[in-house]
Amino acid sequence: MDIQVELFLIQQIYGTLFAVSNKIQTIGDTYFEDITSRQFMIMMAIIHLPEEEATIINIAKKLGTTKQSARHLISSIESKGYVVAIPSLLDRRALNIKITESGKKVLLQCGERSIHFLADLSRNFSKEELEQLWTLLKKLYQFDGEKQEGFEENITIQMGDEQDEMTKKAMEEFTTRRNAQVPDSNS
Repeated sequence: MDIQVELFLIQQIYGTLFAVSNKIQTIGDTYFEDITSRQFMIMMAIIHLPEEEATIINIAKKLGTTKQSARHLISSIESKGYVVAIPSLLDRRALNIKITESGKKVLLQCGERSIHFLADLSRNFSKEELEQLWTLLKKLYQFDGEKQEGFEENITIQMGDEQDEMTKKAMEEFTTRRNAQVPDSNS
């Protein structure tokens, strides 16, 4: 009987992950103006890779998606002028994806909005619960033996003198939003 319970649980987990992923993407899109949350994540993957390694294959791998899906998303932001594809110096068959100046501006705007979204998304979780959730999600990602190459490293987009002030403001906003009360949906 325990195996039936385990099967039921994994079915529920799978269905819930699918629904949560779609919900996060749909609601995340409402926080951004010029790009979707998936396009934002493509740009985040690009800046988390060394410039000479920001190929479509490496971007797709970082996001756990297919090369075709990554190519489609890259094409959509390339048509907006936010990224350019340039020949790789390391591999003549590959293209490196580079964020343009207008892409950096959009990324910075979306970065602030993403802080709002992440604060709202995590509001009902303690720090310990967030750590536990992250640990379990990384473990789930490795079900096929492949380890996730995440976004742990700190990155900076040069913004000049305003950088420290923007970072301080972002942290204050994150704290305020995370500590705000959420209306009970059952009321």
